[in-house]
Amino acid sequence: VTDFTIYEGLLLGSIVSSTDSAAVFSILRSRSIALKGNLRPTLELESGSNDPMAYVLTIVLTGFVVSQDAGFLSTIPFLLQQILIGGVLGFVFGKIAKLIINGIKLDFEGLYIVLVIAIMFFSFSATDFVGGNGFLAVYICAVYLGNQELIHKKKFIKSFDSFAWLMQIVLFLTLGLLVFPSEIIPVIGIGLVISVFLILIARPVGVFASLMFFKGQKRGKLFISWVGLRGAVPIVFATYPLLAGAEKAHMIFNIVFFISLTSVMIQGSTLSVVAKWLRLTIPESDKQLTKTDIELSDSIKQVLTEIVIPHECSIVGKQIVELGLPKTTFISIIQRDSKFITPSGSTHLEADDKLFVLTENKEDLSSVFDCLEMKQKNGAMPETGGILETV
Repeated sequence: VTDFTIYEGLLLGSIVSSTDSAAVFSILRSRSIALKGNLRPTLELESGSNDPMAYVLTIVLTGFVVSQDAGFLSTIPFLLQQILIGGVLGFVFGKIAKLIINGIKLDFEGLYIVLVIAIMFFSFSATDFVGGNGFLAVYICAVYLGNQELIHKKKFIKSFDSFAWLMQIVLFLTLGLLVFPSEIIPVIGIGLVISVFLILIARPVGVFASLMFFKGQKRGKLFISWVGLRGAVPIVFATYPLLAGAEKAHMIFNIVFFISLTSVMIQGSTLSVVAKWLRLTIPESDKQLTKTDIELSDSIKQVLTEIVIPHECSIVGKQIVELGLPKTTFISIIQRDSKFITPSGSTHLEADDKLFVLTENKEDLSSVFDCLEMKQKNGAMPETGGILETV
């Protein structure tokens, strides 16, 4: 189809291998539908994990294209080094970041967001400095933090969602300045052939081969085969050969841009149709809520309870963030002696504190007592404290 060398062909393949699960869920959400079963976490795992690998392959193969003398076997140690160091340091930085976020006391809540951004930049730079994959380190660090109890976690999620949209706008605007329609027209034929091959052959074969040892319905695998939606990441990776001065970098960039455009037009426009045809959709309102969904929910709390912390309770001296309270629970205020305190995750509990706890139902209230390490008697009164008023 093209006059590419084997390295240039592999470079093109590595660039377009990155997929965008966020675009998939955005399209489904705009049509008020959600996916059944574990399809969502599967697609999120694929999208998050293939970006670091696509980045490594793009860097390696760009070097091969620029310098034809390099040997392929010599890159295996480099690949292992990138993955192992990136994975280990990502987990280590995640553990350290949790301690820093929950342990440091800043006067302004907005500075916590700046702190997290600084941690991400440091994680990437430090990992890259010692020869690891910075993207993989940041991804694992973020996944770890996303599953931990953090101070101001709800604000983090909302802020980074805004940052993600802003970066996408800036990214597409910048990439649009690099594209010239007159240069896209000559590669339309090649681009269509490659797009059809990726959509109908390469993607399905790769999905079924990867999932052959995992249980799951064939319909689910067919849907995953269809949703290999390309986003902005392949276009960004296509700029790497341009910066390196590769001989056919402009042609590769134009082909990648056309493939991404075709993916959005064909796969993106038929996404909901295919999901419904395979009977894999449920109404958006009936989908199973993830931890993040629960974290961001602003549901109405129906039960207000006053709980007194006794002297002998083991939670005395602990931060609220360390208690592991249910996501549907909210400590609205703390009365300490004659003062009223508006609590945050970093607030330390003291003996004789009176907590005003809002919960959705009495089942959540029972979980609150478990987290406070206080027992309930007859489903209403704790042995060591007391429910003074319940509305």
